[in-house]
Amino acid sequence: MFSKATANFVREIDPEGLLIHVSRVNDSHKLVPMALVIKRKRWFWQRPRYQPTDFTLGDLLLGDKELMPGVSESEFLTYKGTYGAKLASDLGPEVGSASIRLEGRGTTKLQSCFGQLKKEEVNVKKLLLDSDNRLVDMQHVLVRQIEKRAEVVGLVKERILTTSPCSITQTKVEECTFQGVLGLVGMLGSSVKVCVRDSNSIEIDSDVSVEIPSGTVIAYSILELEVKKDGQYYICLQPGAIGGFESDSISRSWPSDDSFDTVDGNHMEKVLSPLAKLPQPTRWALFKKLQETLNDRAALSYLQLVLEDLCSNEIHNGTPKEEQPSAESPTESTLNAAHLLVSAMEELPNETLELLSKSAPDFLQAFNMLACKLKSSDVLNIQSLPALLQDNQAFQLAEQLLSSASVMLRRDADRLWMETRDNAGVLPVVLFLSIHGLCLLCNAL
Repeated sequence: MFSKATANFVREIDPEGLLIHVSRVNDSHKLVPMALVIKRKRWFWQRPRYQPTDFTLGDLLLGDKELMPGVSESEFLTYKGTYGAKLASDLGPEVGSASIRLEGRGTTKLQSCFGQLKKEEVNVKKLLLDSDNRLVDMQHVLVRQIEKRAEVVGLVKERILTTSPCSITQTKVEECTFQGVLGLVGMLGSSVKVCVRDSNSIEIDSDVSVEIPSGTVIAYSILELEVKKDGQYYICLQPGAIGGFESDSISRSWPSDDSFDTVDGNHMEKVLSPLAKLPQPTRWALFKKLQETLNDRAALSYLQLVLEDLCSNEIHNGTPKEEQPSAESPTESTLNAAHLLVSAMEELPNETLELLSKSAPDFLQAFNMLACKLKSSDVLNIQSLPALLQDNQAFQLAEQLLSSASVMLRRDADRLWMETRDNAGVLPVVLFLSIHGLCLLCNAL
């Protein structure tokens, strides 16, 4: 409830900015000026997650001199917001021994009254002067853990706080059961031990009010740190500047936001490949249930979050997804594949999800073949199209699917090529990955 309220706050006042919403009230006391926050990597198209630590920048630097750069205070704004949503979904019966069911009815309303807020901001110029020539203690326990996991650390530059007690009220009139995640995990690997924090059933007609004390941090921004092997560090001052440890720089292999690099594309498709090794009945059941889930974005988003928690438990065996050991278990790799597929689909527009939910396996297979050809060649001969797409109706459906992801399919008498709109971003990437993953599930049916 608190996380939803702070997320709504950031989305309203700083939608494309640098503010990060606070997920837990319990993290508030950790988010002091110059506190260190760990930036958790996710799939490259997703916003990262942030985990506050119990340390500040001064704790990590060699030397006894305390850093006191100064913090300015100013009034920010007064905020009150009310958000509502309706829920209506039903995803069907059991399949085999695994229950795959999501159903719910009702409404929910969230009201946040944070009152007058204030902003505290670190004097970055003085911080740079005070910390000049200081080195990071590379043997510090936090540094060793972050470096090993190839994570990024940042310091809290500014924070938004409440100035008086305030409240968050959530009213629910609903009946909701979510068993789909447990069933999905059971189908992906019966040996998985699942611990889902959310209850399978949500209380009907609940009315909850939480009082937030004065001085609670609801949002903050960070400056990332770039740390060299010898302990020298730099504060990334430019917007969009990415920090990290020097040893991590060579291991970054995510594709850019506006291109689908062949090597990186192959890497992502390799992550999806364990889906093809599932038993045929399991693959078909997953394919059908995922298609049904595409009609309910709330269910898709929830499924993505739970799979993310199951896959990483924040981090598998202390290593990030990109650096998992070669002896990865079949179940673990299959969960990672399912997480990648669901995360890619969640990024797609509603129009694309609707089209995918209705797409037959033979069309998806033909489209996947077309996508592979288009990625390897700028221009195709019309005769090289998969047989199904030489039918005018199927070709128009392919055009519509690509257009929904900001990709235009052009053709003349005997040639075919693809044009991507300037604002396409990651949409072509996640569309091709989504279709490839679905094809792995419905292949040879």
